[in-house]
Amino acid sequence: MAEAVPALEGGAAEKATSLKTGKKVSPKFILSDASSEAFCVRFSPDDQYLVASCGNGSMRVYNTSTGKQAFLLNAGTDKLPTTQVRWRPHQSLSKTKNVLISVSAEGLVQHWHITSGKCLHEIQEPENQLYCIDYVADGSQFATSGKDRTVKVYDEATKRLCGTLQGGDSISTPGHSNRVFSLRYHPQQKNVIVTGGWDNTVQFWDVRKGHAVRSIFGPHICGDAVDISSDGNVLLTGSWRIEKQLQLWDFRSEKLLENIPWRSGVSLSEPCMIYAAQFSKGPRSDMIVAGGSGANEAKLFDRSQSNMAFGTIMGMSRACYSVDFSTNGDMVAVSGGDGTVRVMNIHS
Repeated sequence: MAEAVPALEGGAAEKATSLKTGKKVSPKFILSDASSEAFCVRFSPDDQYLVASCGNGSMRVYNTSTGKQAFLLNAGTDKLPTTQVRWRPHQSLSKTKNVLISVSAEGLVQHWHITSGKCLHEIQEPENQLYCIDYVADGSQFATSGKDRTVKVYDEATKRLCGTLQGGDSISTPGHSNRVFSLRYHPQQKNVIVTGGWDNTVQFWDVRKGHAVRSIFGPHICGDAVDISSDGNVLLTGSWRIEKQLQLWDFRSEKLLENIPWRSGVSLSEPCMIYAAQFSKGPRSDMIVAGGSGANEAKLFDRSQSNMAFGTIMGMSRACYSVDFSTNGDMVAVSGGDGTVRVMNIHS
């Protein structure tokens, strides 16, 4: 059931800020037909569809122009959560469109063709729980990570394992020592992968070397909360803690560039501990969206205006687990523990 009901709230200071930034958000859809948590939301590359992966293993695919559910994948009982999904990039050599890849808490990697509802391929990572997956920009490879702290890289055409990245170089980093919850390919350097997890580190991996080559100590990553700007120069991290949650880092030097404050001025509101953070997908990466628990909300920030907040998405009864900008930047979707997917329009 899709209802266009308001999901946006904000105080006077935030309304004034949205006037300053020139950007504002308004409700588009609230998709509240879920029977379990929505762990991940993702717009398709052409923004025609939005997929939500759920705690019961299913994936619900919505039409973004109508808000109606178009397809249901992996439905059934007694399935473990589908923890993350990614659409195959349109740059991929394969002619088949509308393909997405999912990972699950039972270590499954599955390719799905949404229009036929078929599972095209399945890989089992034994004894592993998978929490994150990403495609390289040209769609020729994908990588997974999770409980076993390694990064596995696969060839998209053959679906074969190309290599397992583990540990470090024993000089600048030892690799991960705990679960990994976020993974990103660098937008321009196809041999560079960045991951974050419970061990308070962000690791930089070189696919050619087979291990981590450097790291940042500090961010406590508990969800899909590591991202890289489109120009490859800035790293975004969202930490599950009550202060210094949202941070920007120089990708090359690993230096902290900025702590983005969640609240402006003195605030008595409950703090938000971040599970998900992302740059907008345009060439300038000029917006940031992040959300989490505690305050159970998501916020939008305008990078062109000193990272001012220009909208808050509230009204969630449980934590926000996932955020996603549409490819063209005029929509944002958030989902979480209450199973509801909220889609907002962004006006410049």
